Amino acid sequence: MLSLVHLKVLAAVARHGSVTEAARELHYSQPSVSHHLSRLEAATGVKLLQRVGRGVRLTPEGRLLANRAAEIMGRVDAATNELAAQVGLQAGRVRLAANASALSTIVPSAAAELARAHPGVELSLFEQHPVEALQMLRHGEVDVALVFRHADAPVEDEGFRLLHVDDDPIYLISQHPDDSLANHRHSAWIGGCERCQNELKAVCRHAGFTPRIASFSDDMVVVQSLVAAGIGVTTLPGLALRAHRRPDVHATELTGFHRRIYAATYGDPPDPPAVAAVLAALTEHAPL
Repeated sequence: MLSLVHLKVLAAVARHGSVTEAARELHYSQPSVSHHLSRLEAATGVKLLQRVGRGVRLTPEGRLLANRAAEIMGRVDAATNELAAQVGLQAGRVRLAANASALSTIVPSAAAELARAHPGVELSLFEQHPVEALQMLRHGEVDVALVFRHADAPVEDEGFRLLHVDDDPIYLISQHPDDSLANHRHSAWIGGCERCQNELKAVCRHAGFTPRIASFSDDMVVVQSLVAAGIGVTTLPGLALRAHRRPDVHATELTGFHRRIYAATYGDPPDPPAVAAVLAALTEHAPL
């Protein structure tokens, strides 16, 4: 059975005469384009491409199918545009997953703007850590995942499209104003989940030591209460402090450390109108 994705890839390769240029146009990797072409050849049972120097040339069968693919994709695009124009944003449902700090800071103002501009769009929210949110996105259980990545984090699996929302600074949380990491080389530290502990360790390694993590909590309220009681020190991102801030703890920004906040979608562009409206609200109306 022929796939629209495979046909779209073939049409792009036919336009450019190059796998590299087709990948650039479609925002795919070169191996992904080659994979789609191989699947298409397997589905049709014919050779569609021949290598010519650094480029490719379509076989007669490939040219025939590429011409039909261009026609098919044009009709699909036209149908999509006509439907979007007719339905507009009078209705629609978008499911969004994000962690607690994002749900309590970025999302409410974006949701309020979305409701004002597009009252017919229903926004459903799910609290999930970034890894689980991306997994839900990949499985089609949500339409948007609001996630964070660290500067040295590995790139997500192919298929995710990331829209940069803003950067979120990291703070040292302690009992003393204008504190520094170096002052807590021998202190007890409070760590969160495994991913958050890795972030904490990376920050401390930059200061030349390995933190002694003695307590564990992912709850921003609990963590700050423990710091206030002298149980230990920790790090928190700016979003967590915007969501909840105890007056008896001090936050010292750690220069050079931050998380990048992204709105992630999955699959091929363009996004449905309702999803595009949510992305616009997140980027335009929810600055950090």
